Amino acid sequence: MRGILPDPRCPQVDRGSLAQDGPSGHRGRVLEALRRLRAEQDGVVNRRQLLEVGASDSDVARWRRRRLLTSVHPGVYVDHTGPLRWTQRAWAAVLAVEPAALAGPSALRAENGPGRRDVDEDGPIHVAVDHARLVTAPDGVVVHRVRGLTDRVRWAARPPRVRVEDAVLDVAQRATTEHAAIAVVADAVQARLTTASRLADALSTRSRVRRREFLRAVLDDVLHGACSVLEHAYLRDVERAHGLPRGHRQPATTVGRHGFRDVTYPSLGLYVELDGRLGHTSHADQDRDFERDLDAVRLLVHTLRLGYGQVVGRPCDTAWKIHLVLRALGWGGTFRRCARCPEAVTA
Repeated sequence: MRGILPDPRCPQVDRGSLAQDGPSGHRGRVLEALRRLRAEQDGVVNRRQLLEVGASDSDVARWRRRRLLTSVHPGVYVDHTGPLRWTQRAWAAVLAVEPAALAGPSALRAENGPGRRDVDEDGPIHVAVDHARLVTAPDGVVVHRVRGLTDRVRWAARPPRVRVEDAVLDVAQRATTEHAAIAVVADAVQARLTTASRLADALSTRSRVRRREFLRAVLDDVLHGACSVLEHAYLRDVERAHGLPRGHRQPATTVGRHGFRDVTYPSLGLYVELDGRLGHTSHADQDRDFERDLDAVRLLVHTLRLGYGQVVGRPCDTAWKIHLVLRALGWGGTFRRCARCPEAVTA
């Protein structure tokens, strides 16, 4: 398919394109302006941009008839007739309701590239517009009206997108479960898109956030080397809800072990270690983990290491497995199903 512009890698002009239209000076300026747009916007343009660089309505109509332009949304076009890449869909969404920026999962997808587990590559594109605007969303686009949008957007990004911290908080507060919300935060920190400190700062500037206190507590844990969220969830949702014996709580004593708390069952020789880290686990961290486990074996103590997934995401399944360990070590109590326990837990 011949494009409106010659391929940037090829200097010759396609005689079937708009290069043959109008005076040479004007034609050259239009071609150069369109070349820049095509390079910056992955081949996607809208009608306003075409008119601003000197094209006319009749030019646009002619290019569409010749299929040099293909409509994506009303007034938004791409310079080929094949399937759209994700970035082209993103550009088309932003240009369809401009001024706008990628939001939520789409902003994170643009920032981090493909492969995010919380992004459906074929799903709708999420964009943010100013709260005062009433916008009809084109097909395949979800529009979010945002207060103070100007200060939350990186307009120079290509395509424009909401800042990472705001995008993470938006996705986290819309997550279906607390564990899913933690996963959003953890993924962003793990990918080094942001830090817990910057997320905490962004959270403090927002007046309306679902799960505010929960997210604040998780970020405080990560920042200050505590595990209050995990400790509370383990006591309430693992031990107490399922009739397990209550372990002894004590802070970890190993040097450098920030973010860990021990729950010990001393008469049974069991340590449960609560790991509240969200970010990258360094080689030094792993080395300390291994050394700690070796020390426990030397003292004939069994160690179980639990994170947010086991305690917040799957507390019933975790409680059943710990019950089996405790029984094997000599505990004489019985497991109690809670109201949330799925049938498969004790199967």
